[in-house]
Amino acid sequence: MDKKIIIGAVIAVIAVIGIGAFALGGGSTQHAENELVACVAAHGEEPEFGFDPMHGWGYHDSGTEPLIQSTILKRDKDNNFVNDLATDYEISDDYKTYTVTIRDDVNFTDGSKLTANDVAFSYNKAKELGEGADLSSMNEAKADGNKVVFTLNKSDSTFINKLTDVGIVPEANYNEDSYGQNPIGSGPYKLAQWDKGQQFILEKNPDYYGEEPYFEKITNLFLDPDAAFAAVKNGDVDIAEVQLAYANETIPGYHLEYFDSIDVRGISLPTQMDEGKQSEDNVTIGNNVTGDPAIREALNIGINRSALLDGAFNGYGNVSYNGVASQLPWAFNSTFEDGKVDEAKQVLADAGWNDTDGDGIVDKNGTKASFSVYYNSQASERQAIAVAVSEQAKQIGIEIQPVGGSWDDIDPNKYSQGVVWGFGSADPFEIEHQYDSRVACVGYDNSEGLNDTAVDSLIDAAMAQDLNSSYATWSQAAQQATSNYPYLWVGTVDYTYFVSDDLDISNSTHLIYPHGGDIWGNIYDWKRINTTDA
Repeated sequence: MDKKIIIGAVIAVIAVIGIGAFALGGGSTQHAENELVACVAAHGEEPEFGFDPMHGWGYHDSGTEPLIQSTILKRDKDNNFVNDLATDYEISDDYKTYTVTIRDDVNFTDGSKLTANDVAFSYNKAKELGEGADLSSMNEAKADGNKVVFTLNKSDSTFINKLTDVGIVPEANYNEDSYGQNPIGSGPYKLAQWDKGQQFILEKNPDYYGEEPYFEKITNLFLDPDAAFAAVKNGDVDIAEVQLAYANETIPGYHLEYFDSIDVRGISLPTQMDEGKQSEDNVTIGNNVTGDPAIREALNIGINRSALLDGAFNGYGNVSYNGVASQLPWAFNSTFEDGKVDEAKQVLADAGWNDTDGDGIVDKNGTKASFSVYYNSQASERQAIAVAVSEQAKQIGIEIQPVGGSWDDIDPNKYSQGVVWGFGSADPFEIEHQYDSRVACVGYDNSEGLNDTAVDSLIDAAMAQDLNSSYATWSQAAQQATSNYPYLWVGTVDYTYFVSDDLDISNSTHLIYPHGGDIWGNIYDWKRINTTDA
């Protein structure tokens, strides 16, 4: 889910002239074979608080690679858990206690030893600040010799996912106001330089305990999408993420790499009527158009998602009817077909929505079927979704007004109007964030205000089951939720990169893509190749 508190705005580079030592616009950049120059969004948006996991660095809805810090567990290319700092872990039968044994051969980059105390401190501090991983089910983390004991306030078999989510910082040298500018970690790289608004530079950590990466130095540029594409055309970067609109371009010396993702886009449809209720932060809840189930159903069956994706995603994506990516073990098939304009019109008519004044927009009891859909104006595909849905909705008699803006503009409207959201996590607890009535209209959770006790009960049951066994129950919870049509789900988006022909980013070993992306997940496998021998 989008977390604007974690990541600051992208710093726009208007003139592609020169950034640091790189002559953008002046032909191919010269750098050593073991140095990498990138512009990628997984770590391409400048972090507001610097490189601090306590403030969310490295966390994008689970499983990303913080690079500078270590984590307790990681994921392999098949999305299985593998040890990083952990050597072993045990889970109690009631899923309320997790005990992790921490390896004893790890040092921070300042030479101090990483211990279980640092791990416990990091998790307790991350919970206190609440800006990254969801640690709401954790009471506390406590060091016991070389072990860390996590005690939870409820059964939670998904908590193992959180053991991948928090980068470990040193308790003795941590300051939440300054750590992000000069981070001390134990990961494969250390921060060498941060030119705010321009770039950050990482250098290999010579004391890293794990697999040694090929590249000695990584420079990541902060460029807006157009400047990133220009940098590729000028040969100034080895790899750059590009907008889907550019994906079919041909650039000499580069090839396109694209990755299926679990990053899904959908429009929230407030399920409650506007009865004057407000959230704890004084945001209006409910909408008298989308609060009618017929409106939500008509949109879901009437919108043609395939046509929408061909335009909004330039063909780089997959249709989604239910918000659960097909790669996830709790995926399920939806039972309706879309693009059924006549059926959608009939659903509206049966519910009393008719065009009484001949303007093409149906109304009911004096209320026009009209509402707004907000989108982050920095995300071109979200704008395209909002506009395309608006055009298609007219065919079934519903008026949708696309509204672009910042998250500050969206926040006052997130519970009363539609919003184009991005979701996607390898942790099934995402379903709780999306649909649980007990977190409805709190922050970005359950912004559609769904209130279905059957969903809540299934979530509780899933959390008390073995993780593998729970996937079927999580699937049932999602199916029950989507039967209410709380979202107009659209599709999963592919991640597209232009990659220099002499760079191998090992597509076959890449990790699953969560929301936000993680191009660095298999950085240990990246290398230069001799293109003449390829």
